Amino acid sequence: MKQIILGTAGHIDHGKTSLIKAVTGVNTDRLKEERERGITIELGFAAIDLPSGQHLGIVDVPGHEKFVKNMVAGATGIDIVVMVIAADEGVMPQTREHMEICTLLGIQHGFVALTKTDMVDEEWLEMVTEDVREFLLGTFLEEVPIVPVSSVTNEGIEDFINTLDELSAKVPKHKPSSLFRLPVDLVFSMKGFGTVITGTLVSGAITPGENIEIYPSGITSKVRGVQVHNESVEKAQTGMRTAINFQGLDKAAVNRGEVVSTPGALKPSYMHDVSLEYLSSNKKPIKNRARIRFHTGTSEVMGLLALLDRDELAPGDKTVAQIRLDEPVAVVRDDRFVIRSYSPVRTVGGGRILNPVPVKHKRFREEVITGLNSILESEPEPIISFHAASTGYQGVSFADLKLMTNLADKKLETVTSALLSKKELMLIDRDNRIYIHGSSFEHIHRETTGHLEAYHGANKLKAGMPK
Repeated sequence: MKQIILGTAGHIDHGKTSLIKAVTGVNTDRLKEERERGITIELGFAAIDLPSGQHLGIVDVPGHEKFVKNMVAGATGIDIVVMVIAADEGVMPQTREHMEICTLLGIQHGFVALTKTDMVDEEWLEMVTEDVREFLLGTFLEEVPIVPVSSVTNEGIEDFINTLDELSAKVPKHKPSSLFRLPVDLVFSMKGFGTVITGTLVSGAITPGENIEIYPSGITSKVRGVQVHNESVEKAQTGMRTAINFQGLDKAAVNRGEVVSTPGALKPSYMHDVSLEYLSSNKKPIKNRARIRFHTGTSEVMGLLALLDRDELAPGDKTVAQIRLDEPVAVVRDDRFVIRSYSPVRTVGGGRILNPVPVKHKRFREEVITGLNSILESEPEPIISFHAASTGYQGVSFADLKLMTNLADKKLETVTSALLSKKELMLIDRDNRIYIHGSSFEHIHRETTGHLEAYHGANKLKAGMPK
């Protein structure tokens, strides 16, 4: 069975949490403050079995503008989004911002729930539906169903579930990956269990007894138990809402935003090469070295935006750039990210990671700009060739190539073998599996023989060059 995560999105007080409760019977507002104030602050979780038998994990996100960073964290790993719009208010500011975030994060499946229909008459409902349809034009939700529902009367809830069931059948399976990664969105302690972390498993699998590492802190531990939707399992896989219980790990040692993976598998970096889209809704250009808030996975880190080919980026434009962070973050190629302005805080753009472990680039270097543009949509061979060439004599390891390509081990081995046979790659360290590009090897060859020839020309009676 496919593993599918459903996420909510939409403005504050448009009924996201009430809708999830009407559908599942679970109140995802678990904090005392949330129930007293009547607003969602933290991420909430539930699950549902659809009529077809398909099981769905559900992430309910906050709608208030102050908690958009929590919303971005919750959107990690979402396969289907329900854009919740209240019939009595229509499209509001966070509706628009959440739509932009979902688009930037690459979510492709979803539909609209038009809530609070019990509060409006038929004529108003028709008018709001037309407004919503107009709002959806040009977005990934342009042609999706708009389902009117009331969490008070339960009218439309059955249609909502059936629409969800039909859409779930269209969601493709997650691509296989040998790299286990779980971005942490919640950490707590349970009596008799110790420290428990939860998150959406974005790739790979995990079983009890395995050793893990927390990135970027480097703390290691052992998996004591794994649960999926409150049931103990022997294996959790990509797309599952997962809770992991650890041996001897203090709660204070793990924080939201960190990533759980296998020891040595990831490489936290202060810099990332990216493909960036600057939203057309922005009022003015963004300048080189602008201070930004960088969101990826469940993390939020402050940093600078380095524009490599221009001094400022106009609204609606796209480019390749380098993000330089105050703290290291562990990502892999094609991970999605969102950037928000430093002050006032709002979503301004986003995109995907091209190189998770780059060197610091000088601006306006044609070979860097051309190279990054060449790997935007490339097949694995050109991507590997580019990274090997750009690392020069230092070379690139198989472990780094896993992060730079996001390929499963077997696929990566097949591609590197093909490049070795064509002499486009040279293996220079068999133990650590380090490769250099064929052009770098030819350059070393020319340099070395040139130095030797010059030496022997100047020292004709000497048998050889000293070490």
